[in-house]
Amino acid sequence: MIKTAWLTLGTKQFTEVVDFYRDVLQQKPKPFSPERYAEFHLPGLRLGIFRPQADHQREFAQSAQSGFSLCLEVEDLETAIAHFQQVNPGINLSQIQTASHGREIYVYDPAGNRLILHQSV
Repeated sequence: MIKTAWLTLGTKQFTEVVDFYRDVLQQKPKPFSPERYAEFHLPGLRLGIFRPQADHQREFAQSAQSGFSLCLEVEDLETAIAHFQQVNPGINLSQIQTASHGREIYVYDPAGNRLILHQSV
């Protein structure tokens, strides 16, 4: 029944969010339609970013942090942290947390969506 699925983020901060993911993921979006849609391809996931149409912008108004979390499993957490700091100087990173499933850190994109950088134990 379902052919495929992917995650999309609607944001009025289209350019800032696309630039953020382009730098962090080290890839250009494809397909890309300036000021409208950008898509990034990750192992097992497509991440689409779109600017909501004028008649839908109210439902995407950001008044608080999003409930969205994109978890990116990394081989080495310290290397991933250094990469985020290099491409986004001054970015606010949480402290490294240790859980039963591994170590992780939180970072937020320009639209307030949470990314979890996770290293399994």
